[in-house]
Amino acid sequence: MAGFGLLKRLVAGGERRHSEPRVRAPVATRVLVVDDSPTIRAVLGKMLSQDGYEVIGAADGESALELARDRQPHLVFLDIVLPGMSGFEVLRTLRREAATQLIPIVMISGNVQATEQFYVQRYGADDFMKKPFGRSEVFERVRQLVLAGRLPARTSVGQPLPPAGVSQAEWDAIPDIAMPDEAHVSPDVLAEPDAPPST
Repeated sequence: MAGFGLLKRLVAGGERRHSEPRVRAPVATRVLVVDDSPTIRAVLGKMLSQDGYEVIGAADGESALELARDRQPHLVFLDIVLPGMSGFEVLRTLRREAATQLIPIVMISGNVQATEQFYVQRYGADDFMKKPFGRSEVFERVRQLVLAGRLPARTSVGQPLPPAGVSQAEWDAIPDIAMPDEAHVSPDVLAEPDAPPST
C-alpha cells in the first residue's frame, strides 16, 4: 500500500508540473546535499544537476559544516539522521554563524521519529522533505523557496551536464526516485538534540 501512495504522489506531482509554470532557482545555484546514504546523495544530486544546479555532497555533519563555510552554498538539503553530529546540530551551527545563517535549509529524513521531532520543534529550517521522495517533491521545495524570496528566480535556461568525475553511463544508471538505503535506517537514532550521547 505504501508503494501505491508513492506512485500516486509521483503521478500527482507530474500533473501539477504540467499545469503550473515552473519556478526555478538560477542555473549554477550551488546546492549542498548532506546525507550518509550514497544512494540519496547520488539521486538527489542527479535530480538537481539535471536542472542546472551545481551540487556538492557531504556524508556527515562535520564535512557539511566545512563545505558550507568554504563553498558558501545557496541551498542545503540536510538529512536529520547522520553519523556523529546530527542534522539538527548541523542546522543549529549553520544558523549561529554569520556566514551561513541565511542559507535556506531543507531537512530530509526517512526516520519516523526524526520526522515527528522535526514537526514538533522545527529548529529554524525552511522546509522538510520525507524519504522516499521523487523529482516533483524536490523541485516543489525549490519552487517554494523561490516564491518566498529565499532564493532568486531563474531568468535563463542552461544546459545541465553530468558533474565532473561522473561518466555518462554512471549518470544514466542513477534512478529518479530517492529511496533510503536499508543500512541507513536506524531505529535508535534520536535523543534530544542537546542531550549528551547515550553510553
